[in-house]
Amino acid sequence: MSPETRAVLAEHRQARVEPLTDRLVATIEATNPGYRTWGVVPPADLWRSCHDNVDRVLELLVVGDDDARDPADDPAYDAARATGRRRSEQGLPLDDVLRSFRLGGRLIWEDLVDQVGEELPGGEVREVGTRLWEVVDQTSAQVAAAYHASERAAVRADEQLRAELWEGLLSGRAEDPRFAQEAARILDLPVDGGLVVVTATGVDPDRLQSLVAPLRSSWVRRTGGVVGLVLVGGGPTGGPGRVVAALGSTGGPVGASTVVTGLAAVGTGFRQASVALRTLGTGGAGGAGGDAGAEAGGRAAGVASFDDRLPEALLLTAPEVAGRLVAVWLGPLLALPAAESDALLGTLEAWVAAGGSATTTAARVHCHRNTVLNRLRRVSTLLGRDLVDAVPPVELALALRAHRAGLPD
Repeated sequence: MSPETRAVLAEHRQARVEPLTDRLVATIEATNPGYRTWGVVPPADLWRSCHDNVDRVLELLVVGDDDARDPADDPAYDAARATGRRRSEQGLPLDDVLRSFRLGGRLIWEDLVDQVGEELPGGEVREVGTRLWEVVDQTSAQVAAAYHASERAAVRADEQLRAELWEGLLSGRAEDPRFAQEAARILDLPVDGGLVVVTATGVDPDRLQSLVAPLRSSWVRRTGGVVGLVLVGGGPTGGPGRVVAALGSTGGPVGASTVVTGLAAVGTGFRQASVALRTLGTGGAGGAGGDAGAEAGGRAAGVASFDDRLPEALLLTAPEVAGRLVAVWLGPLLALPAAESDALLGTLEAWVAAGGSATTTAARVHCHRNTVLNRLRRVSTLLGRDLVDAVPPVELALALRAHRAGLPD
């Protein structure tokens, strides 16, 4: 591009920026329906953006590309980047933004041809046109890059906000009404109402959400697992049975709280669900709907409801007691070879569940009643306690629960 052409373009820039701005604003308002539909760009903002970008396009046209720099680092594209960031923050679709830049390029070209086209040699006019559309393309690329960067920043900020909100909820901050209102707004859950808090490991939160649908719920990934809130109705009455039943096919370990009242009680529910999850242990039986053979995150798969695991929950809060119960009541059995130990433990569990009935126990473990009695005598000898003619001791029942749940850890 010759120095004479650049001089003509510089004069054109000085004279035509404001008229082109007014024309571009009117064209956008008339032919780009996105601006009217969304209504998020104030008129003054639109005018200023059009003015700054028209000015920069004409400036870049004058400068040419003799000393071209990377547009991403070139301050001449600052106006384009600022427009991209603002439109992202305002929520205007990117397609509508880029359409306006294409309109601007067309208007600038038409104005150049009309105002100075006859002053320039034909070859120079073609070169100006080529350069103009290069500048418009680069400007549009900077708009899109800034728009996407702003979107990513907004997503990160939203994720950070949600993470902080969840941590506050789980630690009991929703007892503050203002915090509870903000949490309700962001999570789309009511401040009051019955909630079941769910904890899980090795399970995708989208799958958990789909399983409890159509119940409203909100879920978050945390280090070591997933936490969710499931809305089950108002008040503390009832139990989490519907949620437990729905989550029975997760394929991973899940803990569920009782029904707690409102967001203010989420901290309590989270502690309950966490304890319920821990009761699944590393080798214990699965909860309702679970499969004790599958494991995820070091715990047996299944759903454990806090109300169904109260003895185990009690033992978890007193690990020394749990350890002594297992040592005193089961230690001698656990020291036996695995095959004999498993047979005796299985018989004891069935006997406790049967309330001390040898006949019912025999049916449950699929052996003769005399075999059950012989096993009970063997256990009595090992423990130094007569179990054959006794009611199952509560201590034995607790020891068996502690062992089944993998307690003490």
